[in-house]
Amino acid sequence: QVQLVESGGGLVQAGGSLRLSCVASGRTFSSDAMGWFRQVPGKEREVVARISASGTLTFYVDSVKGRFTISRDNAKNTVYLQMNNLKPEDTAVYHCAANVGGRGYGYWGQGTQVTVSS
Repeated sequence: QVQLVESGGGLVQAGGSLRLSCVASGRTFSSDAMGWFRQVPGKEREVVARISASGTLTFYVDSVKGRFTISRDNAKNTVYLQMNNLKPEDTAVYHCAANVGGRGYGYWGQGTQVTVSS
């Protein structure tokens, strides 16, 4: 059974940091792009950051550029999202996802809650 399991969320004050992890099991995603997404109730899910299979190419939504860093360790089948200088508007459930073979993000984790207090 393929699973993506996120961890590292929590409650933090504005200006603080969190590091999210996403561990994959059941198959390897070392040849696939991965991404972090976030969703707030009542709003559409948005992409936060994406990373290529090799880790050499990354993409960030404008609102997190300079504050968030996506990385991956293919030997550990793990993707990370380092979040610094967090703002209340970063509050959301964060999900990781795998884009298998470039056919779209077909594998999703259950999400981890990030809450930033002002």
